[in-house]
Amino acid sequence: MVGCGNSRLLESPSKFIINLGGLIMEEIKVLLAEDHTVVRESIREFLSKQEDLVVVGEAADGVEAIELTKKLCPDVVVIDLAMPTLGGIAATKEIKQSLPATRVLVLSAYDYDEYVFACLEAGAAGYLLKDVTGQQLVDAIRTVHRGDSILHPMITRRVIEEFRERSKPSGTKPKDFLTEGEKVVLTAVAKGLANKDIARQLHLSTRTVEARLANIFNKLGVRSRTEAVTHALKAGWLTLEDIP
Repeated sequence: MVGCGNSRLLESPSKFIINLGGLIMEEIKVLLAEDHTVVRESIREFLSKQEDLVVVGEAADGVEAIELTKKLCPDVVVIDLAMPTLGGIAATKEIKQSLPATRVLVLSAYDYDEYVFACLEAGAAGYLLKDVTGQQLVDAIRTVHRGDSILHPMITRRVIEEFRERSKPSGTKPKDFLTEGEKVVLTAVAKGLANKDIARQLHLSTRTVEARLANIFNKLGVRSRTEAVTHALKAGWLTLEDIP
């Protein structure tokens, strides 16, 4: 049995379906890895008020985070960047290697580019700064659990610019892969429009927009809107001017 050290096992790790205001939602198991007890307890208290979130364990350093992740198999690990024994970057890499399905959300006090990119390269699904509100953290946990990625607004554009700098345009034109209708939808997605807004703007049904988006994901080999836009930026199909 893995020793828990300063961590605490809080709930049964079993997953079940709950009814939230008439909506059926899957419960999301969360592991908190934060060395500051007051901060960790504050986050746990807020998350415990959400009907679809359950904190299954807490870790005070990166080593405990890895051990508890392997033991409890949480859906999402919320991890601090700077922790004793083993930091958040190394812990994230180990967690993703051991349990690829577990999503890692980094919650950090630092917005340095080298930290952000190192975490993303290690496999983190999101990077937030500690000035976010409790509700923003909750929304981010739900977002990464759905399979999407999320970045703090202050660093989103810097990350996009870095991707553009690192990856030279391939010269491949979107018409080689996408239909004209799919290109228009992808451009609208880059502008941050929701499916219903895209449908209204293009005079299409929401179902048609969803179908085109699914085709885009399939053709580009991506799983989210963020990945699709990033792919288009790296290929030179879109520019930063296409993103508000």
